[in-house]
Amino acid sequence: MQKLPRRTMLRGLGTALSLPFLDAMLTGVSRSATAADSKFQPLPKSSGVHPRIIYCYIPNGVNILEWMPTGSGNDYQLSPTLAVLEEHRSDMTVLTGLGHPASKGGHSGADTWLTGADLSSVPGSDYSNTVSVDQIVAAKHGSATRISSLQLSDSSGTGSAGHSHTLSFNMSGIPIPAENSPRRVFERLFVPESARDRAEALRRYAEKKSILDSVNQQAKTLRTELNAADQQKLDQYLTSVRETELRVEKLESWIDVPKPEIESKDLQLNSLPGNAHDRPMWIDVMMELCYLAFLTDTTRVITFEWSREAGGFGGGGENHHEFSHHGGDADMLKKLATIDRFHVSRLNRFLSFLKQTSDGDTQMLDHTMVVFGSGMNSGRGGDHSPDNLPLLVAGGRSFGLKHGHHLAFTEENHPPLNNLHLSLMNAMGLEGTRFADSTGTIAI
Repeated sequence: MQKLPRRTMLRGLGTALSLPFLDAMLTGVSRSATAADSKFQPLPKSSGVHPRIIYCYIPNGVNILEWMPTGSGNDYQLSPTLAVLEEHRSDMTVLTGLGHPASKGGHSGADTWLTGADLSSVPGSDYSNTVSVDQIVAAKHGSATRISSLQLSDSSGTGSAGHSHTLSFNMSGIPIPAENSPRRVFERLFVPESARDRAEALRRYAEKKSILDSVNQQAKTLRTELNAADQQKLDQYLTSVRETELRVEKLESWIDVPKPEIESKDLQLNSLPGNAHDRPMWIDVMMELCYLAFLTDTTRVITFEWSREAGGFGGGGENHHEFSHHGGDADMLKKLATIDRFHVSRLNRFLSFLKQTSDGDTQMLDHTMVVFGSGMNSGRGGDHSPDNLPLLVAGGRSFGLKHGHHLAFTEENHPPLNNLHLSLMNAMGLEGTRFADSTGTIAI
């Protein structure tokens, strides 16, 4: 098949007209092959019992009218949007009413979902974030795995301030880049390096360490010339430098450890995140890779931003962001609910994988906590609020989570969302008494 660049245009009469998306524009794979449902099946058992947590983020809020369950406690009724999760009811908890008191709302929900920060809290700075909860968990569990934490998103890199492409922020509040290519993720996790690759990697690590050494030496000299405020800023920067040093050291320590052997034949690694046609397959293969990363104990901490704020597609290519500005319009709310149900159906599939795979004497879901939700509530009028955020937690029974109920908090008088984050940190073995603006824990 002849390959055409996706930017190919027809030119005539002084104008340029973009071609429609053609099969020949796909990267080495036919449209019919890309469109097929995934043939991936869960494996019978994991490589060993380990604590795991994944944070799955949907942007733009939800149709909260179709999301909110009826009743509370154990006798609640699943909402129309959540009904597809009926088979997992006993393994999940729906939480409503929680929010981030410090957040200003808008399109910065992904920036603050796992931090709860007031992004404008630092005088003289337009944007200042804090460490995300996943990185605190990774600091405890990451030393045992090849990858301390895995960052995924439909837009690679870090994005921009207030429109983050990642959910993860280091100890200085600096965003950690995310990956959006299934193939690159698979290669990072499971494709062994050749002798040449290994030599080149070691050369890169040595070069990076040399650069970091130079930066540290220059910083020490510079520090003596700075006032207290600038010294503090420099110290925050050097914290990031130190984190980079530790990452390089870890990469070196794992370079001779063979990667797990995983076949790629049933993984649709050519799926494109920004292609509305590929959207269902792309989410599925990324979740399959998350499952495999957990199953092989390649990492125990994952953040996955399914779409960036002010963007995203539904299962049929619908403009997710457009419908979040529904203004109370019944037709737009209906279309938003359709997108919500598409997202929940993909979550349902992932939970089923975890449930079908044995993990010691139990199942993977019992040792894996899945946090699903958004940092925005589009509300009854499309107001993009940081209050009453759509949230659910599944799995983790082996950590003491009970499940099977709806924890309904009032929007006016509720604990901060960081109380939930602190509770899950504790379940992962971090017995901290606070996280950010938390005031206690939430019993699930």
